[in-house]
Amino acid sequence: MLAWNKRGLVFETARYAVGSWMQHSALTPTPYRIDEETIRVYAGFRDAEGISRIGYVDVRAEDPTAVVGVSAEPVLDIGRGGCFDDNGMILGDVVDAPGGLHMFYVGFQRVARAKFLAFTGLAISTDGGNHFQRMQETPILDRGPGRSTIAAVHSVMRENGRWRLWYVVGDDWEDIHGQPYPRYHIRYVETDDLGAIPREDHVCLLPRGKEYRIGRPRVYRIGGKYVMYFTCGRITGEYFPGFACSDDGIYWERRDESLGISLSSTGWDSRTLCYPALIRQRDKLLMFYNGNDMGVDGFGVAEAGMADEGVTHAFA
Repeated sequence: MLAWNKRGLVFETARYAVGSWMQHSALTPTPYRIDEETIRVYAGFRDAEGISRIGYVDVRAEDPTAVVGVSAEPVLDIGRGGCFDDNGMILGDVVDAPGGLHMFYVGFQRVARAKFLAFTGLAISTDGGNHFQRMQETPILDRGPGRSTIAAVHSVMRENGRWRLWYVVGDDWEDIHGQPYPRYHIRYVETDDLGAIPREDHVCLLPRGKEYRIGRPRVYRIGGKYVMYFTCGRITGEYFPGFACSDDGIYWERRDESLGISLSSTGWDSRTLCYPALIRQRDKLLMFYNGNDMGVDGFGVAEAGMADEGVTHAFA
């Protein structure tokens, strides 16, 4: 089990905000290495109406608590009125692949008789991640049987020339104290062509016990195995990560006891800890994550030594 040491709140949005589009929050922080000195953390920043746009925060690789740059404007703005992403977006994943840096994102749309719809878009950067251009104004993963309201890609790998996608699907709502909350679970699909993602997929993980939603899967290879960090919501109000292992990335075994991180006694991550995303820095792993109220304050970082666990190889 990796033992995570919290380094604290790194990007406090209220302190570092650079414009009206960045009033609060830094949703689903997703790290990407720019160079040996810099890690770029893409995230969704909310305006005064709660609509999020994707920007970035650059931190020093050797000291990920040190902010060295913030995007002056969104790298990807909301979509055209009436499109699937006209009411904000959050990060799915960022993958370097032929043709440029691929950003998979989740676009939100408000509708009359549901809380929201959320489907997956794709944008590509050809300038190293400073600006992204939508590939199309429609989702690459849209509604289908069993995913009438949510189809949200959150983790992507390129292996043997194929795209491997782990995503969340939602089809209905959980009523909690008179308020609707989305119900969803984690699935997997692979494809040669992002323009023709198959409908046939595999269920990876379902909610259990008092959980009604399990999502934001982040998949990595550590020590020859696939590991997944995800976030679970319970009807009793808890929102906290879980952990699972797999030999092939398709069939998973939950091992939440191996998560290795917990709530703080006070402060920005004392009530909620969610959306962990990892990146390797030399002989350590860094975990960027959100805290209370799904990241309203910004994002923080924790670190774990890889050598102690014998997992110094095969991290992706």
